[in-house]
Amino acid sequence: MSRQLHLALFVSHAGSHLAGWRLPEAQAGHPLAIDDYRRLAEKAEAARLDLLFVADKLALDDIHGGSFDAAVNGRPNGSPEPLALLSALSVLTSRIGLGATVSTSYHQPYHVARQFATLDHFSGGRAAWNAVTSVNDGEARNFGLDQHLGHAERYARAGEFLDVVRGLWDTWEADAIVADKASGRYADAGKLHYLDHHGAAFKVRGPLNLPRPPQGHPVLIQAGVSPAFQALAARNAEVIFPVQSTLEKGQAFYRTFKQQVVEAGRQPDDVKVMPGLYPIVADTDEQAHELAARLDELILPVTGLAFMSASMNYDLAQHDPKGPVPDIRARIRGSKGRFDAVIGNAIEAGWSLEQLGRWYASSLAFAKMIGSPVTIADQMQAWLEQGAADGFVIMAPYMPGGAERFLEQVVPELQRRGLFRTQYQGRTLREHLGLVVPANRHTAARATALPLVEPALKDRISDRSQA
Repeated sequence: MSRQLHLALFVSHAGSHLAGWRLPEAQAGHPLAIDDYRRLAEKAEAARLDLLFVADKLALDDIHGGSFDAAVNGRPNGSPEPLALLSALSVLTSRIGLGATVSTSYHQPYHVARQFATLDHFSGGRAAWNAVTSVNDGEARNFGLDQHLGHAERYARAGEFLDVVRGLWDTWEADAIVADKASGRYADAGKLHYLDHHGAAFKVRGPLNLPRPPQGHPVLIQAGVSPAFQALAARNAEVIFPVQSTLEKGQAFYRTFKQQVVEAGRQPDDVKVMPGLYPIVADTDEQAHELAARLDELILPVTGLAFMSASMNYDLAQHDPKGPVPDIRARIRGSKGRFDAVIGNAIEAGWSLEQLGRWYASSLAFAKMIGSPVTIADQMQAWLEQGAADGFVIMAPYMPGGAERFLEQVVPELQRRGLFRTQYQGRTLREHLGLVVPANRHTAARATALPLVEPALKDRISDRSQA
């Protein structure tokens, strides 16, 4: 069978286009209405998508002009806490994966390990953790800091954080629970282990206070594009969510990143590259371009500038919106890799700040595909077959219609071409993505010691480990 795409749906109440909520056909309900999310999840699962992806930010954007006016009035705000939402969806779905963003900058590893292990158990092995370092000072001020951690510091912390969480998931071996009622022996204490981590940022004894997750480790997602991100993700991630706006840029990134994965001692397919995709779908190409124009006419440029200001930790309100885009690349303290490129491209194009704000609000710098289901499937197929992506995170421009159009029209076209599954072949997210279950470090250590054990005892241990 030829390669197939992996698809995630970016879960959003309002849609990803910053003016999408203003369309007459867009939903205007409450952003925490669980029935809206349930319906979306059911449709994504019916389309056989790999997973739902819930992003998160730990503050309202208030960098632009020192106010959150543009953020709250330019588009709907108020998003559910991701793990609470996915816990609810775990019992309302049965196959689709459930991925949530949780920051390594403003949480503790023990909490995160326990939360995602719990979600993995509740969902029967469908959990994924999008481990981010967060981006802005607004978040820092909600956690006792005046400004966000520096780029190098937060990535060093993230690397140690990942090590601790995975170590905690390994503190219970898979067969630690014996539940022998006759003897009163519930667990084999010899298969529970202290972590005893002592690092630069964390000191964690362990073990975790619940059994090993069904997937061994919930799937690890990371989002970003910077060199520091790539170095960390090449060693650790299993799915990455980068920002790539064109096929050519996607190809260059894919080639470079996969080489880093190999240099880290892994196989290229150990990490799925799934850039964000803005699909604007209609019955014909002409109608899709008309819809895109309608969306863009509704943009307030300040919403794009406010979003950018928060993401960069740089207040663009101090510059004339009618004036040229200033070269502030050396002053970006937030999402650096992404916005170095955005600012550089805008300067090269000779844009004003207002033009940049309008452009950014229309796509958030992700790839935008506009057209009929056939046209969009053509472009997605090109990204897959020409080495730019293993799949996509679908970022519908408005809800629910933008997502429904993709799920009900584009997905069947991809299935007709043999580019996407028609049925789930497994039950866990790892099975959907073709990822192996990570070995438990303690079980592996015991297995390597077996040749030193008396042969008959070795056989008994092996039999028990397979039971």
